[in-house]
Amino acid sequence: MALFSGPFRKKPPRDAEALERVRGWCLSVLGGAADLTISEVECADPACPGLETFILVMRPGEAMQAAKVRKPLVEIAQADIDEALRYL
Repeated sequence: MALFSGPFRKKPPRDAEALERVRGWCLSVLGGAADLTISEVECADPACPGLETFILVMRPGEAMQAAKVRKPLVEIAQADIDEALRYL
């Protein structure tokens, strides 16, 4: 049924171990002084790989910054995080 496809279909639960691994890499790159929100989002563009991971970085007294890794959370490697957060 087309009603249950697209952005409203139920996504599988996130892998808690992968989330903590990625969070640790992010904090290491950022020097640990940041609050993070890490989310997986289904990309609507047909050229996208499917799930993408967004990382929101919030530091006291600064504007929020965002980075994107064009992979699902479980497929992210430390090199992906190093690249995504390089300029934050």
